[in-house]
Amino acid sequence: MTSYHVTEDPIKKVAIFGGTHGNELTGVFLVKHWLENDTEIQRTGLEVKPFITNPRAVKKCTRYIDCDLNRVFDPENLGKKVSKDLPYEVRRAQEINHLFGPKDNEDSYDIIFDLHNTTSNMGCTLILEDSRNDLLIQMFHYIKTSLAPLPCYVYLIEHPSLKYATTRSIAKYPVGKEFPPCAIEVYKIMEKVDYPRNENGDIAALIHPNLQDQDWKPLHPGDPVFLTLEGKSIPLGGDSTVYPVFVNEAAYYEKKEAFAKTTKLILNARSIRSSLH
Repeated sequence: MTSYHVTEDPIKKVAIFGGTHGNELTGVFLVKHWLENDTEIQRTGLEVKPFITNPRAVKKCTRYIDCDLNRVFDPENLGKKVSKDLPYEVRRAQEINHLFGPKDNEDSYDIIFDLHNTTSNMGCTLILEDSRNDLLIQMFHYIKTSLAPLPCYVYLIEHPSLKYATTRSIAKYPVGKEFPPCAIEVYKIMEKVDYPRNENGDIAALIHPNLQDQDWKPLHPGDPVFLTLEGKSIPLGGDSTVYPVFVNEAAYYEKKEAFAKTTKLILNARSIRSSLH
């Protein structure tokens, strides 16, 4: 595993995003609070900027206006010629990339905390996109330790067939002070599972009551997963235990995702240090 020793480039700029999805109100409320009074988030030697990411969606209290802002930070969309004909969220992504990125620019923000809510029963969750980045693993370990004894899960979305172009992806990832070697438990995504559907493409079964609100709990082969309107249970196939997440997330109906299967792993990180204390 690569070791990152950040001695010359300490954290200088941190952003806190709320409202990437305009109907996820925890981040909206917090960012609006900090925009009025940012005393509690400021730290010596840091620039900390709270920011409403999708103001039009926040105003309408809807997930997005034209398309999901948290999926359009890819080179194709960011590289499109600026035009009023572009979807609102693509234009907004270009603006955000200009303000806080791009990632390889020396003036880009080091870290972006993007605050979200879910309608599934996942509790406090951190989303990790790189299992080989010591900096991120150390950061997540620090957050999990700080929140203990409250549980905090880590969802690893690193997968070759599942690409994300998220809002937070435009930032760099250095951290401050020295951290000894550490290990964290993560839940790595295996695949997304759609609802059973009829010949018209309509949902033909619901999440089984035994699975509802059971995010992060072991799901064994043969356990009921879906329940048809006729009362027939549909069990989990395969031959291995999985851990479901985003179970019955309302915003994922349009994405054809009833839940995601994950497997439990342990990630290790070497020590890192920077000049910021």
